[in-house]
Amino acid sequence: MNPSVDIIFNYFPRLTEKQKEQFTKLAEVYPFWNDQINVISRKDIESLYLKHILHSLGIAKFVTEFTPGTRILDVGTGGGFPGIPLAIMFPEVQFHLVDSIGKKIKVVREVAAAIGLKNVEADHIRAEQLDYKYDFVVSRAVTRLADFTPWIRNKFEKKDKNAIPNGILYLKGGDLKEEIKESKLKAELHPLSSYFKEDFFDTKYVVYVPM
Repeated sequence: MNPSVDIIFNYFPRLTEKQKEQFTKLAEVYPFWNDQINVISRKDIESLYLKHILHSLGIAKFVTEFTPGTRILDVGTGGGFPGIPLAIMFPEVQFHLVDSIGKKIKVVREVAAAIGLKNVEADHIRAEQLDYKYDFVVSRAVTRLADFTPWIRNKFEKKDKNAIPNGILYLKGGDLKEEIKESKLKAELHPLSSYFKEDFFDTKYVVYVPM
């Protein structure tokens, strides 16, 4: 039995009614658009709340609040993960979701519009082509950290305005010791299993890299 939206409500009990409505509506909107433009595997769409939405919200367990006006870039967002769940969770934060595949960005825009998200911009562009600066960059396992970092190294605001310094918040699974060593980055590993009890999270992490 795949978890319903209740799994989100259980782990995040302080959601507003609007946030609850938005998370609930994703169960209609994603399957509708996924049937037209495949952004999530058919098998995984049934585990939408566990494998995509709750996984994305691992970042919201590590950073429980952002200063209003914080700007966050989501690189290789695909169907909008982790950006869309995070944008619901943090309505005072501005999110810029980018992907090099245009049809994925169409889905992101349609989902954001359908649930009434006002704090999301979505663009069909490669991260390295962006001219903007951000406080944080989030992503979900798009590539190895050593390859990812050069795309976004110069995309950070110099001044910190949150409880932790500006940097990368990367959702990744598996044994990451070699990958972090190869990247030569000072990275912190925060296991999602310390926030979520489901087996799916046993080998998954938020990788935080201060920049």
